Amino acid sequence: MDTPSPMPALKINRWLPYWAVFGADARQTVQSWIYRLWVLLSLAAAAGFLLYRFGAKQQAGFVQPAPEMISDLLTWVVWGSVTLIIVLTAGTISGERGIVADSVLSRGISRYQYFLGKWHARLAVILGTYLVLVVLALAGAFVLLHSDMLTLDGCAVAIAVVGALLVLVVTCGVSVSALSTNTVVSITLVWLLLYGAGFLMSLLPANYPAPDRALHNLPHVLRGVYDLQMVGRLISGALSLSLLIAIVGMIGFARRDV
Repeated sequence: MDTPSPMPALKINRWLPYWAVFGADARQTVQSWIYRLWVLLSLAAAAGFLLYRFGAKQQAGFVQPAPEMISDLLTWVVWGSVTLIIVLTAGTISGERGIVADSVLSRGISRYQYFLGKWHARLAVILGTYLVLVVLALAGAFVLLHSDMLTLDGCAVAIAVVGALLVLVVTCGVSVSALSTNTVVSITLVWLLLYGAGFLMSLLPANYPAPDRALHNLPHVLRGVYDLQMVGRLISGALSLSLLIAIVGMIGFARRDV
């Protein structure tokens, strides 16, 4: 009598729910009208600003140094579009309470994986879009204005500084959304926390890194004139604070009712 062959062992991908949430949220974010509005406004502002400076250069011979121009664009990304980014992230979980209960409690997706999938998806979409917009702006500055005042390392450091600040904004939005039950309340809390913290940090002594000082010094950074230790402290501080906020949001979300 033939003995039955053993069944092959099934490999269980424990991170499959995470990737499912990540992919679904990334598609949902890209298809949202807030994201498209943010991209459209950013492209329109960058293109209009570059064409205006190019026209001023051609007609009146007025040339704004490229570092100052790119600094203005990066500053607009932070201050001009931060409200849209807050709206885009503050409703990540609070706006889907019914879906959360069904997904987490009925389909075996842990709350930690759900939070991480949502958080990482918003980070990937927003930071990826930001990187593309900045690269296009830098390319436009080189083509239209033929500037030789920008340095490669200075551009990389400036992009990293603004990117670290955006990581903090996105993380704060997703974490507050995980702890709140109302999207409007989440948006208000994130807006007050970020602007309040930025104001308080601006009152610190000059040797402490602060967002407003970092943005003010971007023209020097783009020229390659920067204090690497100070920049490192700012980036590491923003990323460390983002990680701490994410941990608090994830643990709070795991322990509360949905």
